[in-house]
Amino acid sequence: MIDFLRGPVVHLEAEYVVLDVQGVGYRVFCPNPYAFAKVNGPVTIFIHYQTREDATLLFGFPTREEQKLFRKLIEVTGIGPRVALGILTGGTPDQLISAIYQENLTFLIKLPGIGKKTAQRMILDLKDKLDGLGTASMQTGLFALPVEEDEDLLPWQEARDALKALGYTEGELDSVWLDMKKEGADIGPVDVLMKKALKLLYVAR
Repeated sequence: MIDFLRGPVVHLEAEYVVLDVQGVGYRVFCPNPYAFAKVNGPVTIFIHYQTREDATLLFGFPTREEQKLFRKLIEVTGIGPRVALGILTGGTPDQLISAIYQENLTFLIKLPGIGKKTAQRMILDLKDKLDGLGTASMQTGLFALPVEEDEDLLPWQEARDALKALGYTEGELDSVWLDMKKEGADIGPVDVLMKKALKLLYVAR
């Protein structure tokens, strides 16, 4: 069983990175592959290893907390690995944990692939099983989730918050948002905006 891999990222796609580990290239599916473009040199990616009849898949995460959260998500009925990756693309782990603790359906149903019933199931199944994840402020509601100021721009605001958590600056995000609007990008789901923005940020560097 593989717990983590360490090596340089030698190739990026919208859904995965290829990690060179001692001459062997591992394809690792990630929530935000382009986030690894910011790192020079070897990176450590924590792995969830899945074996199916037709494939062996590696899912990777920059932190052990995110790896653990992914495993919790796929325990929920109706959430498979692909949907769980989309959830982690649409919100930061802190936002997701807070939303579950605070039973914030409004936030959860805006995540990619999540309807009201699945969001309710996430809360029911996970609220008491997030030991070791998050902080006390997330449980009490003191951790603020994004404020809904403009309904039309909410997906970009959520994508922006997630990109800031990855280390991108306000200036970089303002610039990429302008580029996306010039290209006529529609306000789509959070995960789609994240991938478009990360691709532009990757090219810009």
